[in-house]
Amino acid sequence: MSDVFPGGVPEFAPWAGPEPETGGPPCLAAEAAALDAADPLRDRREAFVVDAPGDPEGVVYLDGNSLGALPRGVAGRLAAVVEEEWGRLRIRSWTESGWWTAPERVGDRVGRLLGAAPGQVVAGDSTSVNVFKAVVGAVRLARAAAPGRDEVLVDAATFPTDGYIAASAARLTGCTVRAVPATDVAEAAGPRTAVALVNHVDYRTGRLHDLPGITGALHAAGARTVWDLCHSAGALPVGLDASGADFAVACTYKYLNGGPGAPACLYVRRELQPRFDSPLPGWNSHADPFGMDPAYTPADGAVRGRVGTPEILSLLALDAALDVWDGVDLGVVRAKSLDLTDFFLRCVERYVPAGRTECVTPLPHEERGSQVSLRCAGAGDVMAELVRRGVVGDFRRPDVLRFGFAPLYTSFADTERAARVLGEVVTSGPVR
Repeated sequence: MSDVFPGGVPEFAPWAGPEPETGGPPCLAAEAAALDAADPLRDRREAFVVDAPGDPEGVVYLDGNSLGALPRGVAGRLAAVVEEEWGRLRIRSWTESGWWTAPERVGDRVGRLLGAAPGQVVAGDSTSVNVFKAVVGAVRLARAAAPGRDEVLVDAATFPTDGYIAASAARLTGCTVRAVPATDVAEAAGPRTAVALVNHVDYRTGRLHDLPGITGALHAAGARTVWDLCHSAGALPVGLDASGADFAVACTYKYLNGGPGAPACLYVRRELQPRFDSPLPGWNSHADPFGMDPAYTPADGAVRGRVGTPEILSLLALDAALDVWDGVDLGVVRAKSLDLTDFFLRCVERYVPAGRTECVTPLPHEERGSQVSLRCAGAGDVMAELVRRGVVGDFRRPDVLRFGFAPLYTSFADTERAARVLGEVVTSGPVR
């Protein structure tokens, strides 16, 4: 039974016409239409720029796990910021337009979507910079309690940047790095472990890892946690406070639709904030930033996670983008995500000849994020042809096709069409 449609999948009239020229079963297209008609999130699609003008079929956009679609309200908000706040008010906007407090204000809006109470998330800097702050800060916290802790555990399948940052943080703190599969992190932690850096959702396969369980096991071993939420923020409930996570980093340009290069967010659990020793102290995180004191005194609260002058244009674009989340229940988002990915897998099974693709995304719901990854020969060429035919996903070398499902704007009709076109492409033979 669907969680989005608790009464069961809506009824729809059985197909009575001829088979379509595409060769696909019309029942799947009809089912997609019925699911879209009953979708409680269907009106949110109108808040995004997702349909290409002049294209009668439209473009199916399944790459929101790399760059989210543009919310319609962002352009007007940015124009007002540029013309009024920057153009007319200029320097006065730091106070009169609330620029100075934007990192905490926007951070709290993202925090709601991560299950974090206000005052624990600050928006600013890049994902990489925030991972560096969090890992070094976590090592320093762990060592304050147990000086012998000199090991950083890293998810062996992590996004490469996380591995690079962990290695740099380890050199800075005199630690060693040990890469282990995310599923083994809990058992791998020992008396020397200071912190583990783990991806909530694997960027390549879409595997969802057990954030509460791994966090609890690491705490039992006396270690700290840093969670990379780049592929889960905005796609599913995270529950940072409820899980007791220590630190977390979230990018905002994927499922949160903040735009290319949008500021990332840093979560520091409230009880740890007074002891958080950031490796990047900046004037913006000083207790008295305009005192220009040569000695650094850290500010209280989430402000301690700031470094330099906030990136106001991109930060306020993110603020406007977050309006699409007002009133949205993350539980409904998660339920639709699972229904979309389940439906996609069913469509792939019907449209794609057996043996042409292999699903590398876990099938159990508790182990799946909001993407489906398929192993496919010639994946790069296949994806290029899909894009040419109006189905936009991406691929990861050497052979993985990735399809990201953003429940606020992805429809079941999009999902059916993507699988149908994939079947046409792989059936046509090698793509030139």
